[in-house]
Amino acid sequence: AYEALRHDIVRGHWEPRQQLRMAELSARYGMGFSPLREALSRLQAEGLTVLAPLRGFSVASLSLEEMWDTIKLRILVETEALRLSISKGGDDWEAGIIATLHALNRQSTRVDTGQENEMWELETRHKVFHEQLLAACGSPRILELARRLYVETERYRIPILLQSGASNKRDVQREHTDIANAALARDAESATRKLAEHYELTARTIEQQTLKRRATPEMAPTKNHKAKKPEKRKRRAA
Repeated sequence: AYEALRHDIVRGHWEPRQQLRMAELSARYGMGFSPLREALSRLQAEGLTVLAPLRGFSVASLSLEEMWDTIKLRILVETEALRLSISKGGDDWEAGIIATLHALNRQSTRVDTGQENEMWELETRHKVFHEQLLAACGSPRILELARRLYVETERYRIPILLQSGASNKRDVQREHTDIANAALARDAESATRKLAEHYELTARTIEQQTLKRRATPEMAPTKNHKAKKPEKRKRRAA
């Protein structure tokens, strides 16, 4: 129930602020109310659903203001986690980065087919690559927070990805490769800077594409945000 609901919310089947009626969910997913309530509670913890008295669960709202806030927090969390991984990571961590980057880049060449399943496979590999960058940080709580923030930004990024596919001017494959190379070179300053720039570019792409679609008032333009770059710190001993 959790995976099916999460998938449909992220891809936009259930619209922002839409009430999630148990009878309708049960009919769609072929499940009883108990597993559905449990799934909705998990999604509430991830910020994808909200629970209101007398109304029950509904899909969380979307706004560019919230998107920028989430992206900025994600930059703060993930740059620190990446810095720690660069300091602590061993051969297995490096091998994982090389393998996940290769798998991601291979899938990037297949999305031009226009098949939605290829896009979802790309998203899966994209998630695994970003998780691997942080995997050696040594903090389960940081990793859990990073996973939650990733899920929250998926709701904004996935609809744009499904609509535009690979047809944009960004060379995202190069961005990922540059981040990986800097991490493998143990250049924490370069790696964290490139990661922050990567996320800020993603946020600006989401904002631009959203405004082009003549968004509803809840997705109205916001102030010109610019995420702060991570402060430079002395490199920690490996």
